[in-house]
Amino acid sequence: MHVGIFTNNYLPNPYGISTSIEGFRKGLEKQGHKVSIFAPEWVGEVQEDLPNVYRYSAVKAPTKLPFSLAFPYDPKMHKQIKSMKFDLIHAQHPNLVGAQGKRWAKEKNIPLIYTWHSIYDKYTHYVYPIPHKFAAKWIIDNALNFADSADHVIVPTNSMLENIKSKGFSNKNVHIVPSGVDEELFSHPNGQDVRGKYNIPNNVTLISSISRLTQEKNVCFLAEVMKKVLLQNKNAYFLFGGEGDLSDKVREILNDDLIKGRVIFTGKIERESVKDYLDSSDIFVYASTTETQGTIISEAMYMGIPIVAIDSSGVRDMVIDGETGYLTAHSVNDMTYTISKCIKNTSDRERLSREALKYARQNYTVTACTNKLLDVYNQAIFERNQ
Repeated sequence: MHVGIFTNNYLPNPYGISTSIEGFRKGLEKQGHKVSIFAPEWVGEVQEDLPNVYRYSAVKAPTKLPFSLAFPYDPKMHKQIKSMKFDLIHAQHPNLVGAQGKRWAKEKNIPLIYTWHSIYDKYTHYVYPIPHKFAAKWIIDNALNFADSADHVIVPTNSMLENIKSKGFSNKNVHIVPSGVDEELFSHPNGQDVRGKYNIPNNVTLISSISRLTQEKNVCFLAEVMKKVLLQNKNAYFLFGGEGDLSDKVREILNDDLIKGRVIFTGKIERESVKDYLDSSDIFVYASTTETQGTIISEAMYMGIPIVAIDSSGVRDMVIDGETGYLTAHSVNDMTYTISKCIKNTSDRERLSREALKYARQNYTVTACTNKLLDVYNQAIFERNQ
């Protein structure tokens, strides 16, 4: 089949939706399907000329994070899409390029699939100075209307489904399809190189976290936790991977002479190197409370790294408390205690590691998740042809 994916985020944008799309693209093409991706050009950044990727003209968004806003009414793109034949269209957003996907699905009389990726109302701080209350209502109402018009809707986790149901979601054709870990990309990791690069001794416990250093990722809270952890555990190091507008604030929190030399900030980590940073780690920690899945969580488990994370939406669907990691209350003391417990109890940590690896490789690979996605596609096409 030929699938048209319409998205506001794609490579070289490094965030979760791009990762999800790229994984599914590889999975679909590996099984013989054709995928055409329609996305904004990445303004101000070098972008690879990828086959079957078509770029809408765009401008750089006035947001704290690098992001491109597409001009959805693009005559050149209109002509290109009009000449193409798809079996279905899969929209990743309810606006801009996603809205164009809906338009073309209707014009070509083919199924529209919509993946509801994000808890949109948790990201309204990016549209300042519009008041949160008004921005949140508009964006949720828009997403609900879009979801109602889709033939089938996909969400990555059950807790995400419960969240949108509480907001009025009513489409009965809804499916839980998580994003998978790219088995090829995550093969042959080399964590030893990372330890060598940052002079991290082999006999210390390395705790890591990789995320945007932004408000919705709760990174200042995590910094407070890790400051206490390092003060209590002299044989532990902390590696924080990522960049964002709270980078200076996080560095300030962790700027303590008593833990100097045991905190590493990597800045942006290239996608192909994530496996190496995870492989170098003994424990992965995460404090975000706004996840719909958290692909970095499944990637860490795939690498056999036990997780300590806040018990919250999306994360609790991925981590089995006490089996593949530990879920904690949103409390500095509780999370500090749990991480310290993992540092000290190496046999328990090894058990968690084995179970995390086994669980992720059974449930969260690109191959397994693409098969679930294809079930949705085939059902939508079958229903349209009846």
